[in-house]
Amino acid sequence: MMVQGIIMATLLIGLVGLFVGVFLGVAGIKFKVETDPREEAVLAALPGNNCGGCGYAGCSGLAAAIAKGEAKVNACPVGGEAVGNAIAEIMGVEAGQSKKMVAFVRCQGDCDKGHRDYDYFGNKDCGMMPFVPGGGPKSCNHGCLGYGNCVKACPFDAIHIINGIAKVDENACKACGKCIEACPKGLIELIPATAKTKVACFSKDAGPIAMKTCDNACIGCGICVKNCPAEAIKVENFVAHIDYDKCTNCGTCVSKCPKKAIIQ
Repeated sequence: MMVQGIIMATLLIGLVGLFVGVFLGVAGIKFKVETDPREEAVLAALPGNNCGGCGYAGCSGLAAAIAKGEAKVNACPVGGEAVGNAIAEIMGVEAGQSKKMVAFVRCQGDCDKGHRDYDYFGNKDCGMMPFVPGGGPKSCNHGCLGYGNCVKACPFDAIHIINGIAKVDENACKACGKCIEACPKGLIELIPATAKTKVACFSKDAGPIAMKTCDNACIGCGICVKNCPAEAIKVENFVAHIDYDKCTNCGTCVSKCPKKAIIQ
């Protein structure tokens, strides 16, 4: 009886397994989601960094969006023009022109030019500074804190702390935007890689206050605006901004800026 019981139990388990297998097989065929073969080809063409700089959840998300026509074929900031052209060929469309962008840190308040209110020996984390006196030891409440949250966030080792402030290696930068998300001050922006003229200040303090915090702070005087032949610069909230669609990199604003807040 014991042997028969074992045999019956084995047969029962085998039949249940067979039923489950057949059921799953049929369900897999019936509910199979067809994948656009172009999606797989696009995914293979993407660099695979999964940085999210395109605005999608990794390369697979972008590949799916491109295959559906919901994203541009040159939407990958890391792959650049070469990857855009390869994907355009897969999709059978024109790649179009894509402007290479790089990150830029709008601050010159390093250890030599930026003034300090006190010495800080606590946790070296930019995100912690709102919880310490004065928002951190630097006199300027708008400048780079210099503790490297952007450095940790960059997947391409394209940004480093040099003399107390973050500096971007334009050759290594892929414009993924991770450093922009990581900066609690919001002073990192993407600009065209061809841009030579840059406002290296993000202070929104009025001139008299700004001059007390940093030697090269923009004081919002408007001299750059009056002298720009291309009308490519304006002052908002006491700080200059460049319209790169108009800027010719002539350097007039650089030479006229009394505080050397605009650089080339």
